Amino acid sequence: MSEPAMPTTILILSVDEAHLLEDSLPAAVAQPGASVVVIDNACTDRTRSLCEATGAHVISLRERVSYAAAINAGILGTEGDAVLLLNADCVLDDGFLDAARPRLDQHAVGSVAPRLIRATGMGAADRLDRLDAAGMVVDRRRKNALVGHDEPATGYAHVAEVFGGDGACVLYRREVLEACAVGGEVFDELLELWASDVDLAWRARLLGWRCMYEPRAVAWHMRFYSPTTRAGLPEAHRRLQFRNRLLMMAKNDAWADVRRDLHRIALYELLALGHVLLRERHLLRAYGAALRALPATRRRRAVVQSQRPRGVRPPFGLRAPR
Repeated sequence: MSEPAMPTTILILSVDEAHLLEDSLPAAVAQPGASVVVIDNACTDRTRSLCEATGAHVISLRERVSYAAAINAGILGTEGDAVLLLNADCVLDDGFLDAARPRLDQHAVGSVAPRLIRATGMGAADRLDRLDAAGMVVDRRRKNALVGHDEPATGYAHVAEVFGGDGACVLYRREVLEACAVGGEVFDELLELWASDVDLAWRARLLGWRCMYEPRAVAWHMRFYSPTTRAGLPEAHRRLQFRNRLLMMAKNDAWADVRRDLHRIALYELLALGHVLLRERHLLRAYGAALRALPATRRRRAVVQSQRPRGVRPPFGLRAPR
């Protein structure tokens, strides 16, 4: 007899996103063997009534907090050996968990990245024939990117190991999330939002856990931010992105990793500074913000690096093949 599938919690954050949950929540509830929990981040809309109508559980936060803090509250307040982190703007295919969950049975696999397909809205008619992401990559410059974004949806059709999964929809072993926690925080609340998923994937890699891309696990994602929408992002969000990449490097990189890629990193940082000076001078404030956050980041770094097994090297540049 085969072993029973591990219990799975589907964790969805709502920030007054009932209009999105109308489509994404029923698809999540329909996944066999899953418990669906919605984090109500001090919502004032119909989030709670939608959860009651669909049978989803609710974790209510009295005051609105950052994405990282809200997800941490959801992880702490739930059970289940596997946790699917799901954005409210992401609709799961009927067979999503049946395809994704068995991958966690593989040796040292701590997370699963699905095939995300782009959508312009939440309905079936809004789905495009373009990929949103086939996992996530961090290259040797320490620049993260969505694999396959806006390429034909038929690509990336084979199971492969990848660096990590995009936070819009990624399945984790709970033991990985717990092992990655620093001071009780699975997601680094200093980062608030942008790149917090990359940071978590990086830390899981430092602990020796692998991530597998499973193309049969399909979801449709109406992405708020992507390389195709960056120009419309508010300046404050772009500064936070810029700052958080620097903080991730300060926390997660070790000299043994950096020395092989120092020329690539230095060149990229020089070009980035040139871009800031010529095109987006408001990003200069991100350097100062990173410096102010550095003491807290160094305290986190001490924990992260002390837990890292000897000889483990993150696979920078690892991505699913086309």
